[in-house]
Amino acid sequence: MSAMVKESERESNSKTLGNSTELSRKCIDTVRVLCADMVEKAKSGHPGAPMGCAPIAHLLYSGENCMRYSPSNPQWINRDRLVLSNGHACALLYSMCHLTGYAISMTDLQQFRQLGSITPGHPENFLTPGVEV
Repeated sequence: MSAMVKESERESNSKTLGNSTELSRKCIDTVRVLCADMVEKAKSGHPGAPMGCAPIAHLLYSGENCMRYSPSNPQWINRDRLVLSNGHACALLYSMCHLTGYAISMTDLQQFRQLGSITPGHPENFLTPGVEV
């Protein structure tokens, strides 16, 4: 019986993730772990929203019809904008910006929520590349 439940869950998860491939699952899991590590290292923050929204971010930033953006030119006029109103998910935003090539280093991610960091606990558009609002 539990094997049937696991298979059912797998089918349900596959539909939820938009029929993702194994590579997409690994990408999503990597984003989740990266976000959890940021929050854990900071000893402060909220891991739930970043971990739960990782599949959405993966689709937005790397899906077939993904957002148009330019890490080398963050102010590109024709870019799509992700307006993240949930500050609790800022670790996700910083992770995606890092992974897509914006000027946010692993060191910056490790300094999440630290004084003087470009990855503060609430996103600031004048401080962090790739943050719109």
